[in-house]
Amino acid sequence: MGGSVGNRRRGGRRAPMAEINVTPLVDVMLVLLIIFMVTAPLLVAGVPVDLPESRAAPLDTQVQPVQVSMDGQGRIFIDETEVAATALPQRLAAIAAEPAPPEGRRIFLRADRGLDYGKVMAVMGELNRAGLNRVALVSTAGDGG
Repeated sequence: MGGSVGNRRRGGRRAPMAEINVTPLVDVMLVLLIIFMVTAPLLVAGVPVDLPESRAAPLDTQVQPVQVSMDGQGRIFIDETEVAATALPQRLAAIAAEPAPPEGRRIFLRADRGLDYGKVMAVMGELNRAGLNRVALVSTAGDGG
């Protein structure tokens, strides 16, 4: 009795295997999934701002803060929406009127390093006047020099 196992044809030759091995495909797809899961949070779209450097430690935030950005031309953005300087007090008052989390509403102020100090302070004054006092100035990590 010949105990031959496998895909043998007459004459002792092996028949070509008609099945596709999907294990390498699954491995590649899982690696790609992990890559996308790691890089997706890093792809934060926003207003391009040349931030100054600072040695301050990063803030721990659980609630997504409101981001007020000022680009190199002095245009003002709340999150990613451009706001005219004349409409800024009304928009900030509307944000202050929204229900805040228990720890208070956080505001991140991102200003281009080439901006005039007075323009940044004018926006800070509007934030203060609207009652938004928990303002953090955003910078890039560096050696401070």
